[in-house]
Amino acid sequence: MIGKIVIGKDFYGVLAYNEKKVREGFGYVIDSNIEHSTPVKMTQEFNLIRELRPSLGKAVLHVSLNLPHSDYLDDKTFVSFGCDYLMKMGFDNNQFIMYRHTDTEHEHIHIIANRVRYSGRLTSDSNIKRRSRKILDNLEKKYGLTQIVGNTNIKKSLTQKEIEKTLRTGNVPIKLVIQDKVGSVISKATDTAQFITLLQQQNISPRFNISKTSGRVSGISFKYQGVVYKGSTLGKKFSWNSIVKHIAYEQTRDRSVILSANEKERGTHLTGERNNGTTIRPEQRNNRTAQGTENSSGQSEGHLGKTEGDGTVQPLVDETEWNPFKLELMDEGIKKKRKRKKKKKGLNL
Repeated sequence: MIGKIVIGKDFYGVLAYNEKKVREGFGYVIDSNIEHSTPVKMTQEFNLIRELRPSLGKAVLHVSLNLPHSDYLDDKTFVSFGCDYLMKMGFDNNQFIMYRHTDTEHEHIHIIANRVRYSGRLTSDSNIKRRSRKILDNLEKKYGLTQIVGNTNIKKSLTQKEIEKTLRTGNVPIKLVIQDKVGSVISKATDTAQFITLLQQQNISPRFNISKTSGRVSGISFKYQGVVYKGSTLGKKFSWNSIVKHIAYEQTRDRSVILSANEKERGTHLTGERNNGTTIRPEQRNNRTAQGTENSSGQSEGHLGKTEGDGTVQPLVDETEWNPFKLELMDEGIKKKRKRKKKKKGLNL
């Protein structure tokens, strides 16, 4: 179950939106403790209670509760779910109306509620999204629904973009797949070599970040179906510092197996050959300056990818054309040149 919450100022706008769905045949009311009427009349009824807190700016709770494609609830059960949700969120003595929409493949309801209680007291919106997620986790178990988002203390929740993509495509997010697969491997592996082997059996390629100064592993990323996530963006459990608490890691002993895993993930072998058997040759240097350098650990000082806001790592170069001399794509000279161009462009404006 995925919940999307908006705290707003105006009842009319959200009521008009839902009533439009009703008129078009894509929605209907499944429960309410106010009279179902026109958006204007329902707004007036909501505002009668709102006047008990005349200085309150944002009195509107608008939440949509969305089931994954695999789940279904009939109207009666969905009403029960929605009322349980409202009560646990502190809206047990508040005006509300609940709509069910049928214009998408996934089942979902919209709830509009008044933050001002009948008593005139105010229902708090403090940490409302965090509280909502915890409540939905518990209700998923109660109603036997698919649990899309795990414990946020162990796993990072989906971002808004990932949630929207899940609702749009109906596919289980790759982030959750990686979390489940890597979590299983962590619980089974005893040492670094077994950890890497079990990951590869799950079609996950690990990518280790190696410290330039000490040679120790300082971080890890996981690649699955062409998508790469940093371990730390998946949750505390998946950071390298946490993983080594569960497996035996020794810097000297595990150096070769870690470098081998890195070379395999990047499309090369330690012998300097690609997987297809062709030898990697260094490109010509211009002005006696290498396009990329390697540190003592055998890794390039350039970066394979850039981290996006949701934690995924997008490749900067086509991985099929990777070689150690093409990684340094963003050296200081290029950065300074771009800054100068931006300044000149700004002056021209």
